[in-house]
Amino acid sequence: MVTLVYIAFGVLTLSALLCLFRIAMGPTAPARTVAIDTLGTLLVGFCAMVALQDASDFYLNVAIAWALLSFIGSIALAKFLEGKGFDE
Repeated sequence: MVTLVYIAFGVLTLSALLCLFRIAMGPTAPARTVAIDTLGTLLVGFCAMVALQDASDFYLNVAIAWALLSFIGSIALAKFLEGKGFDE
């Protein structure tokens, strides 16, 4: 079980690094937006993995809050890139 957790942390870390590369070098704004959204999802995965190791509800609460904020941020950024205001 412990080896599987370390492998999962490694995969999440590699995926986060690839997302950071796409954010820095992305050719278009929508590509960067998708990378930012994916990075938020990966951070929720990190919180869930830490919650599994610590057996604490705190990290699960952080993961839920982060997922909600990431979703709202993605919608706001998509509307901004589309050129519409928040009241339309």
